[in-house]
Amino acid sequence: MERLAEMALFADFYGPLLTDKQRMIWDLHYNQDLSLVEIAEAEKISRQAVYDLLKRTEKILRDYEAKLGLVQRFLSEQEKLINVKEQLQVFSEADFANSKAWERHQWIRKQISDVFNDIESS
Repeated sequence: MERLAEMALFADFYGPLLTDKQRMIWDLHYNQDLSLVEIAEAEKISRQAVYDLLKRTEKILRDYEAKLGLVQRFLSEQEKLINVKEQLQVFSEADFANSKAWERHQWIRKQISDVFNDIESS
């Protein structure tokens, strides 16, 4: 996984466990795309202090993931859902013995699609 995407997922899952300062600097750099110099000027700290804080925060996030594994579990479950969704799309109404079974199939497909929509909008 790309490092930036990985860090974004780690921040999504473990961000609430960071200090306010760590979250703010992280947001300024990764979400608002400010440079280290711009953050340093805004926060009245050195560029090196910003760099060190970001590196420490990245290590903290990686440590949380190593201990808790929430991101890996999320990605694994998402992959399973993708596989189920793909398998459900293969069926047609003719594959079902009665209309109730087809309706249940359609309902399951909709529920899985809703889960994906929720994930994408988060």
